[in-house]
Amino acid sequence: MSTMNTLVRRADERYFANHGWLKSYHSYSFADYYDPENMYFSYMRVLNDDFLAPATGFDLHPHREMEIVSIPLAGELEHKDNTGNTEVIVPGQIQRMSAGTGIYHSEYNASFEKTLNFLQLWFFPTSKDIEPSYETITYGLENLHNTLLPVVSAASPGPHAASIHQDLTLYLSQPEKGQVLTFKQKPDRSTYIFVIDGQISLNDGTVLNRRDDARITEAENIIITPNEAAHFMLIDLP
Repeated sequence: MSTMNTLVRRADERYFANHGWLKSYHSYSFADYYDPENMYFSYMRVLNDDFLAPATGFDLHPHREMEIVSIPLAGELEHKDNTGNTEVIVPGQIQRMSAGTGIYHSEYNASFEKTLNFLQLWFFPTSKDIEPSYETITYGLENLHNTLLPVVSAASPGPHAASIHQDLTLYLSQPEKGQVLTFKQKPDRSTYIFVIDGQISLNDGTVLNRRDDARITEAENIIITPNEAAHFMLIDLP
């Protein structure tokens, strides 16, 4: 067994907010949910699992001093902001927005028929007063097969990865059952794992099911074994 320190939060432990048009599961304190013991992990501040009814969404609203990543899982996500960006993204794409000194944006379900499900993540930036910016990349779901694909990275953004103003890398993966993946956690780093679908086991005996998460510190090798076909996110953090 590994000696790594693993804190697990189960899917049904998340806060659930039902606004009718919006159903949202909060992995950290957000809006009406406040838990002083669950405010952030490293520089990760928010993970919301949002389900938007057809032709509904978040009207134009402001943000400051935050790095915001949106990952559509099902449906069509329409983004607009006051810097002139208008775009619709779908599964296989990701968007990164740096709120910096201030930005107004809206996020809508572009479909009149289907529910939109997307993950929205917020990270504290490395510094304040960053110029607001927006970026969309297409990583392609086919590129997640049996590998950890970096899709957001401060160190090496490339054709499949958006940049970000924080020392982190966000990976997505869709391994087959039994396809073992190993992530080497560097000293004094943290790792966050969120299971989108399926079930995985970690080398310390932890089993994570759909929408469970693990917050890991003091590890070296994190060995991930899918017990069935799986889809998960792994974030390497300071």
